[in-house]
Amino acid sequence: MSSRGSLIGLTFCTCYLASYLMNKYVLSVLKFTYPTLFQGWQTFIGGLLLHVSWKLGWVEINSSLRSDVLTWLPASILFVGKIYAGSRALSRLAVPVFLILHNAAEVIICGYQKCFWKEKTSPVKICSALFLLAAAGCLPFNDSQFDPDGYFWAVIHLFCVGAYKILRKFQKPSALSDIDQQYLNYIFSVAFLASAAHPTGDLFSVLDFPFLYFYRFHGSCCASGFLGFFLMFTTVKLKSLLAPGQCAAWIFFAQVVTAGLSVLLFDVTLTSPIVGCLLLGGLGEALLVFSERKGS
Repeated sequence: MSSRGSLIGLTFCTCYLASYLMNKYVLSVLKFTYPTLFQGWQTFIGGLLLHVSWKLGWVEINSSLRSDVLTWLPASILFVGKIYAGSRALSRLAVPVFLILHNAAEVIICGYQKCFWKEKTSPVKICSALFLLAAAGCLPFNDSQFDPDGYFWAVIHLFCVGAYKILRKFQKPSALSDIDQQYLNYIFSVAFLASAAHPTGDLFSVLDFPFLYFYRFHGSCCASGFLGFFLMFTTVKLKSLLAPGQCAAWIFFAQVVTAGLSVLLFDVTLTSPIVGCLLLGGLGEALLVFSERKGS
C-alpha cells in the first residue's frame, strides 16, 4: 500500500470515528431526537459543501445530471430511509450494537447475489454472512439495555443499507460517478426531509428542546454536518485509490476503534453474552474483509 493510500485510510478512520461519536453525542447525550431536522441539516451542509467544492473546481460533477435523476431516484429514497432510520436507531442503541446490526446488511447482499443472480459465493463469504446474521439475531436476546424501538429502526436501517448497496452495485448508471450519486442524494434528502418535518411533528416539537439556544448544541450540530461531509468525501477517495479488500480492511479498523472508544465515552453495559455477540459479529466482519482481499 502506498503512503498516499495509508494517509487517506487514516484520514477516513479519523472522520469515521469523529462523525459517529459526534452524532451519538447529539442524539443520546443532548437527546436531539428530531431526525427530519438533524438529518436534514446534515444533508443540507453536505450538499452545500459539495456544491461549493464543485464550483471551486475541487470535485467534478456531471452538469447533465437531469437525465439520470429518475434512474437514481429509488436509490435516493433508500438513502433517506437509511439515514433517517439510522439516526433513530443510533439515538437508542449503543454504538457497538448499532455497528453490528449495520454490518448485517451484508447478509442481504450475499443472499441477493446467491438467490437472484446465482453468483458463485466463496465459503468464507458465506461463513461471514452466517456469523453476522447470528450476531445480529442474538443481540436482542442478550442486550441488557434492550430498546424495542431502537432495534426496530435498526432493522429498517439495515434493510435500506442492503438494498441501497445492491442498487449501487448492480444498477449503477454509467453516467453517474460516486460524487454525482451523493450530490443527488443530498438534494433529494434535503427536499424530502424538509417537507416531512411538519407532518412528523419535529418542526414544532423542537421548540421544546432544552438545549436549543446553547452554544454546545450549535457547535455539535455544525461539527456533525461538516464531519458527515468529510466522511463521505474520504470514503469516495478511499474507494477510488484502494482495492476493495483494502477498503474493507480500513472500514473494519475504523469500526473497531469507534466501537471501543464509544464504550469508554458513553453509557454502555457490557455483559458476557453481549461481548460474545460483538466478538461473533467482529469475526464475521473480519472474514468478510478476508474474502474481499482474497477476491481482489
